[in-house]
Amino acid sequence: MSLIRALSKELQSRSDDSLRALFSARPDLISPPVPDFSALAARASGRVSVQRALERLNRPQMQVLETLHLCTNTDTGHSASAATLKRLINGSSVAALDRLLHSLQELALVHRADPPHGASQATARQRHYLPVGSLKDVIGIYPAGLGRSYTELVRLQPAFAQRVVQLVGELHHTGADIAPASTPMEAALSLQHWTASPEALQAILATAPERTTALLARFGNWAMGAVPQAQRRASVLNEGSDVGPVDWLLARGLLVPLDAAHVELPHSVGVSLRGGFVIEHFALSPPVPRLGQTSASLRRNAALGAIAETLRLTGELLYAVREQPLATLRSGGVGIREMKRLADALRIGLHEAGVLAELCALSGLLRLDVDSSAWIQAPQLEWLTLPRQEQWLWLVNAWLASERVPSLVGQPVSGVATAQAHRGTAGSAINALSAEAQRPDAPVVRKRILEILNELTQEAAAADGEAPVLDAAAVLERADWSQPRMARRFSSLIQGVLAEAEMLGLVGSGALSQIGAAIAVEQPDEALAILGEHLPAALNHVLLQADLTAVAPGYLDPELSEKLLTMADAEGQGPATIYRFSVASVRRALDAGQDAGALMDFLREHSATAVPQPLQYLIEDTAARHARLRVGPAASFIQSEDETALLELLNTPAASGLGLVRIAPTVLVSHAAPREAAQLLRGLGLSPAVEETGSATVRLRRSTAAPGSVRPVYTAPRTAPADADVDAQLAVLRDGGSPSSFSDAAAPGSRGAGAGGGEAATQLGLETLQKAIRLKQRVVMNIVDSLGNATRETVVPVAVNGGRVRVFDPAKETERVLSIHRIIDVETTEELLQ
Repeated sequence: MSLIRALSKELQSRSDDSLRALFSARPDLISPPVPDFSALAARASGRVSVQRALERLNRPQMQVLETLHLCTNTDTGHSASAATLKRLINGSSVAALDRLLHSLQELALVHRADPPHGASQATARQRHYLPVGSLKDVIGIYPAGLGRSYTELVRLQPAFAQRVVQLVGELHHTGADIAPASTPMEAALSLQHWTASPEALQAILATAPERTTALLARFGNWAMGAVPQAQRRASVLNEGSDVGPVDWLLARGLLVPLDAAHVELPHSVGVSLRGGFVIEHFALSPPVPRLGQTSASLRRNAALGAIAETLRLTGELLYAVREQPLATLRSGGVGIREMKRLADALRIGLHEAGVLAELCALSGLLRLDVDSSAWIQAPQLEWLTLPRQEQWLWLVNAWLASERVPSLVGQPVSGVATAQAHRGTAGSAINALSAEAQRPDAPVVRKRILEILNELTQEAAAADGEAPVLDAAAVLERADWSQPRMARRFSSLIQGVLAEAEMLGLVGSGALSQIGAAIAVEQPDEALAILGEHLPAALNHVLLQADLTAVAPGYLDPELSEKLLTMADAEGQGPATIYRFSVASVRRALDAGQDAGALMDFLREHSATAVPQPLQYLIEDTAARHARLRVGPAASFIQSEDETALLELLNTPAASGLGLVRIAPTVLVSHAAPREAAQLLRGLGLSPAVEETGSATVRLRRSTAAPGSVRPVYTAPRTAPADADVDAQLAVLRDGGSPSSFSDAAAPGSRGAGAGGGEAATQLGLETLQKAIRLKQRVVMNIVDSLGNATRETVVPVAVNGGRVRVFDPAKETERVLSIHRIIDVETTEELLQ
């Protein structure tokens, strides 16, 4: 029976509670909804859905599933039980394997099957299972890290097939206990039998050179390795020149060359090296890391200090960007020169400035202005008016939900981006606010890392006043056990995520903080309460000193800090910032519209000490010299010796559109361009002469105003569908979902059964084609041509890829390619005989 049909029957026999659990664990099965159990089984067997399900399995579940895949055959229906798997998994028990197989069955990754043909009565009474058909494609060619069999390597590696008979003959002549062969397939079977047991392999390796065992140990987790000039060395060794462990193994077929630089450890050799087991190390509980300890007070102080510093730097960054926006490169992102300017203004490192700019952008505090191609502060920014703890929660919520990874700034460009970068400058790094810092899986990885930190913290059970110190190695070890299929994603992002979490106060002194634990369990209100209780309030005063400086004794209110930055230059790092007054800084405040009296009133109001006399003299002297020369905008000027005519023109209502301003008895300036002003004056009956030389026309581009910033609200990545959606799906399935909705023939191109029915028929048709390809069976296809005429043809499918199937026509002895959407149905010749 078809695997999809068998799974469909099993799903229909389940209870509603069992289906609810399935939909909760695999929400993609009902998104979009399916019309019946046939479509549900087809979707559960689909490659993409199975791949997503495997990403959620822990290591014991994956080990059991991979072992089941290796000892079953979905084409012939050869199934396996827990007792069968126990012989292949070292350290396991039948009871534990039964529980794991049941959990995989609940996830619709395996289903019950009949016992193998010829099984004893005792074996037949056991529960037997088969995996879904697409598991082979998802797991890959090296399940459990084991290589392919000798027979498969002979079939797929022509170079190895050409020399394997000679290799077996040479081994036989040297006295090895291996049967001679006359064909490549017989030679492959001889090698397979020669290396079939651990004892036999140990006897073979007894005469191996030194370091051979250490070399083979490197293949413990993966069957393929890199060996320079692998094929040439293997062919040379046929002449008897054994040199070194690699050459010795190649000469005896214990390593098989794949190409010029790679070799593979065959399946039987790998199993024998593991003592005859597919899984050598099996454990139902996760490894317990050895963790250091830190004091809870040190953890709290470090977290609060990081939060205060991040909020302070965020406020200063917004002020700096408001004064001078961040220009972007034509290739995207902000260049090193711009980031260096920002880093100098914030008095921090270049990498820290890039991470902070990314954090502000993903939080919506900065936005890209499409007119100027520069990053500017978002208008009507609510963040500036919020209490400190709510400012922090704004940043954390945005960070958790964002697909951008700020810590990638400055790292080498990888993948496709590397190829693009190498066309320009070799060794390019990721620029701040560029597309290369995008990672679609970042929210899921962040959430899982916080959950692991919380799990390890709770398991450590530190004494009162102590907290466990968690490093990247401990988190990766647990992630590798809980979700081994996602281990590579975790390893690429773990260091950056931990650094970002420390910057936001979720981690303090290497330990998960209290607010970090609250965020990990999705309790933001609790985190706000803790932060509101322990985070010091923003200060509203500074200490003025006689050396023309103002010392901030702590974190200043953002509004106070912003006003101080208009009249003084910040120095140093940390919350206790020093602001130095100078002639240039005071002039900057005067240019912004302040006067000496307003500056002195502001300083008296916000200083805990009296205003020093040197600072008062500096402000008054600078203000006295200020504005003796005035500069203003003008696009054109109008000059005449007739002062009366100019005065009349200034008071004429018809000339109000020119925006005339009198700057001298004989000179007016206008915001209109020279030719535009001259045209209007001619309309008033005047005869002006246009002198464009020396005049400047300034055009101010008006940027499109964006709506006010929206406070981000974090919602965890959805891992389960809504209850209402599940209820609606169950109602549809129970009303009319039946396995009988499958047609007798599989229809990969069916378009008449609705969305779900078409999906089921297509998946079933592809399953039939792929099985026929593996077994080299003939099938009967009902094919529609471009005119709509249907014909039935008997062919042998060769390959399916990209919506097309390549077939061999035995009658015409030719190969051709067919589009799958033109195939109405597919039947194997065995089904027709039945």
